[in-house]
Amino acid sequence: MPSLTLTEARLRAAQLSDVSYGLELDLTEAPDYAATFRSRVSVRFASTGGDTFLELHDARSLSVTVDGAPADPAYDGHRIGLTGLSAGRHEVVVDARLAYVTDGQGMQAFTDPADGERYVAAYVGVDVTQKVFACFDQVDLKAPIALSVTAPAAWTVLANGPLAESGAGTWRFDPTPPVPVDLFTVCAGPWHSVTWEHGGVPMGWHARASLAGPLERDAEELRRVTGLCFDHYAELFDEPFPFASYHQVFVPGLNWGAMENPGCVTFRDEMLGRGRPTDEDRRLRAMVIAHEMSHMWFGDLVSQTWWEDIWLNESFADYMGFEVAETVAGFPGARISFETRQKPGGYDADRRRSSHPVAPRAEDVPDVDAGTNNFDAISYAKGNAALRQLVTWLGPDAFLAGVNAHLSAHRFGNATLDDLIGALDAASPLDVRSWSQVWLRTAGFDTVTVERSGDVPVLVRDGSRPHRLRVAAYSAAMTPVGDVWVDLGAEPVPLPDLAGLVVVPNATGETFARVVLDDLSWAAVAERLSDVPDDLQRGLLWTLTYDRPDVLELLARHLPHEAHPTLVEAVTRRVLTRVLPERVPAADVPAAFARVAEACRAGLADSRDEQRSRALRHALAATSRDAAELRALPTDDDPRLHWAAVARLAALGELTADEIEAERRRDGTDEGDLGAATALAARPTAEAKAEAWAAMSEDRDVSNRRFTALAHGLWSPEHPDLVAPHVAAYVDAGPRLARRGTAFAQEVGRAFPALHLTDDQLGLVRAALAGDVPAVLRREWEDAVDDRR
Repeated sequence: MPSLTLTEARLRAAQLSDVSYGLELDLTEAPDYAATFRSRVSVRFASTGGDTFLELHDARSLSVTVDGAPADPAYDGHRIGLTGLSAGRHEVVVDARLAYVTDGQGMQAFTDPADGERYVAAYVGVDVTQKVFACFDQVDLKAPIALSVTAPAAWTVLANGPLAESGAGTWRFDPTPPVPVDLFTVCAGPWHSVTWEHGGVPMGWHARASLAGPLERDAEELRRVTGLCFDHYAELFDEPFPFASYHQVFVPGLNWGAMENPGCVTFRDEMLGRGRPTDEDRRLRAMVIAHEMSHMWFGDLVSQTWWEDIWLNESFADYMGFEVAETVAGFPGARISFETRQKPGGYDADRRRSSHPVAPRAEDVPDVDAGTNNFDAISYAKGNAALRQLVTWLGPDAFLAGVNAHLSAHRFGNATLDDLIGALDAASPLDVRSWSQVWLRTAGFDTVTVERSGDVPVLVRDGSRPHRLRVAAYSAAMTPVGDVWVDLGAEPVPLPDLAGLVVVPNATGETFARVVLDDLSWAAVAERLSDVPDDLQRGLLWTLTYDRPDVLELLARHLPHEAHPTLVEAVTRRVLTRVLPERVPAADVPAAFARVAEACRAGLADSRDEQRSRALRHALAATSRDAAELRALPTDDDPRLHWAAVARLAALGELTADEIEAERRRDGTDEGDLGAATALAARPTAEAKAEAWAAMSEDRDVSNRRFTALAHGLWSPEHPDLVAPHVAAYVDAGPRLARRGTAFAQEVGRAFPALHLTDDQLGLVRAALAGDVPAVLRREWEDAVDDRR
C-alpha cells in the first residue's frame, strides 16, 4: 500500500477545503458477501481545480460518480484518481465492497467462541480509514461525518456522533463536528451496555455479551472514574467538552491499548478481564480512561497537522493520564507505575539508532509509514516525562494558561509545535522556545552523575538540557534524612548540606535523565534497597538496577522483601522480558529462571498482602520447574494465571495436546483459545514448534491476537536448539508477512525471537535488513538488534 508522503499531503491540503462525508455502511451478512461489507460514501469538497485522489484500499467491487455522472477513474487498489476537476465544489460518490479484517486494522470481524455472537467494529488510525470508506486519508483535512448503518436488528450500533434515530435494522447518527478521518469508528454487535448521563452528555460503557458479568462487576468504578475525569477536565480547560455524546467500548482484537475516537473511545477488552482485577490493573485502566478523555481536547478538538507532531497528542495525553489517575481519579501509585513500567522504555528507545526528537521536524517524517514508527516510547514515555519537567519548570498555572490559549485558538482545527510553544511562551516570562529546542528538538537523554569532593556530593550533568529536580538524602541504612531542589545546568552543583550522606538525584522522577550514583551511594542502595520506606523513591532505585550486570543478584536479595505489588510486577516483568532473552546466554537460562522462582517463593512465604502475592505468583508461574507447585497455584479467580501455569506446564513437557485441548474446551472463551495456542506452541518437541510456526506463517488470515499468542509459546529460551530452525524461517518470512499492513507488521516485529540469539542468528537479521524490509518491520528489527548489542 503506498504511503502518503508529506509532499502529497501538503499539496492536497492546499488544493481542497470544506470537506464532508455522508457514509452508509451495510454490515448485514448475505451468502454472497460473508467476507465483505458495503461502503457507500458521498464526499463533498471545494477544490482549487486540477488533479487529486481519494484513498480506498482493495475494493472488491467499485462504482464512482463525480458530480452526478458515472465515472471510470483510474484505480490501482489504493487510490482513486480524480482528474481535471474544475475550481469550485464537487461531490464524489464511491460505492464499494470491502473486506473484513482480523488483524485489527480496518473493519474487524470477530465471532465470540463463548456464545457464537458476532461483532464488527472499525479500527482505523494512521492510513487505515481507507479500508472502511473512500476518503482523503490525512489528518489535516478534518471533516464532519454523517453516518448511517444497516445491521442485524438485534444489535446495538455505536459511533462518533449521537444516535439520531433507529429502527428496522437501520441506525442514523448526527453528523460529527469536523474531526480527523483517522479517528472514525463504528462498533456494532449485541453489546451489553451500562448507560447514564453526566454533565448533560449521554454516556455509556459497553462490552461483548459474554463479558456482561465483568462489566456489571466494574460498572460503578468505570462510571465513577469517567465522571471524575470529565468534571476535572471541564474545570481545567476553558473549551467545553467538544462532542455530543461519550461512549466507551471494550472491543476484541484492538491493536492499541485504546483509541481516542471522538465521542466513542475503544479499549482492548483485555482491560475488562474475567478474573478479579488487581489494584494495578484498575490503576492502569483508570490511567487509560483519563488519557483517552484528555484526547477529546488534545488530538480531537485540536489535531496535529502532520505526523511529526504525534507528541502533541500522545505526550500530553500520557502525562494527563497518569497525573489525573494519581491525583483525581483515586488511584495513588499511578506515578509509580509510570516511573517503573513505562519510563524505562523511554530510556531504552532513546539509546537505539531509531531514536528521534520528541518533536522532529516535518521533513524528518517524509511519509505516513515514518509517522507510524513514531508511535513509540519516545512520543509516549519520554514525551510524558518532558512535559512533567516543563510543568515543574514553568509552574502549573502558566502551563495551563498556555494550553487553554492554544486550544481556543485552534478549536476543531489543526496546529503545530510552534503554535503550542508560542502560546506557552506568551503565558510565561520564561523562554519556552529555547527550552523546547533542547528538550523537544534533540534526541537522546542527559546523564546526571553524583561525584564527591571529599564528603560533599556534587551533581554533574553530561548533556545539554536544564533540569529542575529533587535530590533525596539518606543515611547509610537508607533512612530518609531530607531532600533539596536543584536547578542543574552546565555547571556542577555541590551539595555541602548533604556531606557524607547517600544522595539520589531525580528521586521522584521530575526529569528525564539517566542517573549514575557514586560508589558510597550505590553501595548503600545495593545493600539496603528494600529498606527505603517511600514506594516511589524505592521504585526509582529499582530502575537503576535494570542495566547492571548483577541485576539477578539484586533481585534475589531484595525481591523477597519488596512490599509494593506494582514494583514486584515491574521488576519481574523487566527481568523476564528484557534481561533474560537479551543478556543471559542459553546455557545460563535455567539457572536464571531458578533464581527468579526462588526469590518469588521466598516472597510468598512471607506475604500477608494478597495483591503482592498475586504478582509473585505470576512471576513464579513463568519460571518454576516444579509441576506440582504450578498445579497448586490458586487460579480460580485469575484466568491469566491459570493459562500462564498451563503454558509453563506445557513447556516442561507435563501436558499433552489432548490435555491442553481439554483445558481450552473447559474455558470456552477467546482467552482460552489464545491460552491454548500458546501452550501448544510451548511444548518442547520439534513437532510442536513446527506446527506453531506453520500456523503463524502459512495462515494468511491468522488474527493479530493468535499470531502473538503462538509466538509467545514458540520462542522458548530454555530450548534454543528446538527453536533454532525457526529463527531463520522467521527472518526469511518476516518481510512477506509484514506486507499485510502496518499493524500486522508491528506484530511480526514484536514476535522477534524472545531468547538469547547467537552471533550467527543476529547476522541473519542484519543481512535481511540490508534488503527490502517494510518500514515498520525494519524499525522493530533494528530496535531488537540494538537491544542485544
